[in-house]
Amino acid sequence: MTSKPTLLIPRKLADAVLERARDTYDVILNADDHVFTREALIAACQTVDAVLPCHSEHFSADVIAALPDRLRIIANHSVGVDHVDLPAAKARGIVVTNTPDVLSDATAEIAMLCMLGAARRGSEGDRMVREGRWNFWSPSFMVGRQVTGRRFGVLGMGRVGQITADRARGFGMEIHYHNRSRLSPDKEKGAVFHDTVDSLLAVSDVLSLHCPASPNTTGLINARTLALLPERAILVNTARGALVDEDALIAALQSGRLFAAGLDVFRSEPGGNPALAQLNNVFMLPHIGSATFETRDAMGFRALDNLDSFFAGTAPLDRLV
Repeated sequence: MTSKPTLLIPRKLADAVLERARDTYDVILNADDHVFTREALIAACQTVDAVLPCHSEHFSADVIAALPDRLRIIANHSVGVDHVDLPAAKARGIVVTNTPDVLSDATAEIAMLCMLGAARRGSEGDRMVREGRWNFWSPSFMVGRQVTGRRFGVLGMGRVGQITADRARGFGMEIHYHNRSRLSPDKEKGAVFHDTVDSLLAVSDVLSLHCPASPNTTGLINARTLALLPERAILVNTARGALVDEDALIAALQSGRLFAAGLDVFRSEPGGNPALAQLNNVFMLPHIGSATFETRDAMGFRALDNLDSFFAGTAPLDRLV
């Protein structure tokens, strides 16, 4: 009888995903769902053939160098793979996969929530009611920005960006975008293409970030680029915190240059940025873009599909290296 491959799952995944994983693999679980230290992650990987990590597990070059030869695939439970050093994995001959497509709808929903929460002062109003401070009304009370008919800028028109643009069309918004390459007309759907980031920012009443974090995009939204946005614009980030210079963002929000920001991601996670938390014109969520029951199941199943293909000797659908 052929033995099952040994699979490390460092975080608690959906019950249906774990049940399916146990059918095919000898699964090693992190019983209390704590975040592994670097040393604990390396140690846990020493006796396994594969690992199914989340973005909380960082496979830096030094971690990958310490992995055993028997570990042949890192099947990520995420679309973004900025937590994995891909060149280092490739050099070691370790296959790396991700889970595209399945979380686009959920993340687009959160982008809309962040946009509306920022535009209509959702966080400020929620606290006011909860804390018993709602004792006044007038026509000038809690006035926000209306997004209907505004220009919606999408920075990174991949799967999530395209679906987010579709959702914004439901508010009658005019779609503008920048991407590494222009989309075909059927995917563009009338959106206006900008061949530079600067050109996009100049017309974005709402700017929604959907590009991956990389050395080229780290700090892409900074004092210079924020100054290109129209006065009283709104910034939405459901991609990665590394895209934004948070000090520059705070300055723009405090000065009124930006009307508000809606953020699901931060440079420091978990925890966020205490300085941002002090501002009334920031609507914040704890990185829950893909956190629906349906999507968590789909992400886990997609990662297992990639593992199943690999161990069956066929190319995983979502292989990156």
